[in-house]
Amino acid sequence: MTTEAVAAPKPPSDLSLALVLLKARTFIALIAVVVFFSLAAPNFLSTANLVIMSEHVALNAFLAIGMTFVIVTGGIDLSVGSIVGLCGMVAGYLVLNGVTLEFTGYTVFFNTGEIVGITLLVGVAVGVVNGLLITRLSVAPFIATLGTLYVARGMALLSSNGATFPNLSGSDEWGTRSFPWIGAGSIGGVPISILALVVVGLGAAYLAARTPLGRQIYAVGGNERAAALSGIKVGRVKMFVYMFSGFCAAIVGIIIASQLVASHPATGETFELNAIAAAVLGGTSMSGGRGKIGGTIVGAFVIGILSDGLVMMGVSSFWQTVIKGLVIIAAVVVDQFQQRLQQKLALQRQAALGR
Repeated sequence: MTTEAVAAPKPPSDLSLALVLLKARTFIALIAVVVFFSLAAPNFLSTANLVIMSEHVALNAFLAIGMTFVIVTGGIDLSVGSIVGLCGMVAGYLVLNGVTLEFTGYTVFFNTGEIVGITLLVGVAVGVVNGLLITRLSVAPFIATLGTLYVARGMALLSSNGATFPNLSGSDEWGTRSFPWIGAGSIGGVPISILALVVVGLGAAYLAARTPLGRQIYAVGGNERAAALSGIKVGRVKMFVYMFSGFCAAIVGIIIASQLVASHPATGETFELNAIAAAVLGGTSMSGGRGKIGGTIVGAFVIGILSDGLVMMGVSSFWQTVIKGLVIIAAVVVDQFQQRLQQKLALQRQAALGR
C-alpha cells in the first residue's frame, strides 16, 4: 500500500494578495501621506517639524490606545475628550489654588507628583462611572459615554466659571515648579510625552498579547455570551477598559496643561473623533474582538501627519474636519470589506477540503 501526502488547498492567489494588502493598509496609508506631504509642503521633513508632529501624534495615540481596548470589547468611549478637559482643569486648579479644607480654613497644596497622581485618579474615576453605567445599569456604551461627555465638560466649565487657569509655572515653595517640565521637558533630547507614549504603548501591547486579561478582553469582544459561559467576569473586563481609557485621557489632559502652562475647560473637544479614527484606521474592528496596539499607534501617526500636513498646506480647519470624517468612514468600509473577504476565503478552503 502506498500513501500520498495531501497538500492543504490554497486559496486563490488574487484574493490572498488582496487580503494581505488590506491588512497592511495602515502602513500603506502612512507611507502615502508622508510621501505626499514631503512633496507638497515645504520643510515637512525638517527635524523641528518631525519633533512637533511626534508630540501631537503622542496626544492622539494615548487616547487611541485606550479607545482600542474599549472598541475591542464591542464598546465606545465618547467621553475621552471631555475627560481631557476636566483633568487639565483639575491639574490647573491644584497648581494654582490647592485644596481648601472648609472646616479648618487651611489650604493644602500638593507637589507636582501628587498633582499628577490625583489627576490620573480623576480620569480613572470617570472611567469607573462609565463602566458602572454600562455593566450595572445596562446602559448602551454610546449613551453612557455621551452622558459623561456632557457631565465632565460641564464640571470642567464649573471649576472656573468657563475661565482659563493661567500661568501654571508653579511655585518652589509648594514643589510645583517642575509642572511645566512634563510638557516641555525632554530626556536625552526625546520629549517627555514621547517617552511616556513608549512606556504606555509597550505596556498596553504586552497586556493585550501576553496576559490573561488581554485574552479576556478579546474574548469578550469576540463573543460576550460565550466568554461569560467560559467563566470570564465580563463586567470586570469592561470596567477595566473604561478605567484605562479614562487613565489615558487624564495623561493627555496633564500634558496639554503643562505644555500650554495654562488649562482651559474647552480643551479636548472632538479629540474622541481622532482617537476613534486612529483605532479604526489601525485595524480595530468596530464590531469588536479584533485590534492591535501597534496598528493603532501607526493609525495615530497617519491621522497626526494628515492633520499637521493639511495645516502646513494652509487647508481650512473646516475641510480638515470633513477629511477626518471621510477617513473614519473609509476605514470602516475597508474593515467590513476585509471581514467579508476573510469569510469568503474561509468558505473556499472548506469547500476545497470537502472535495
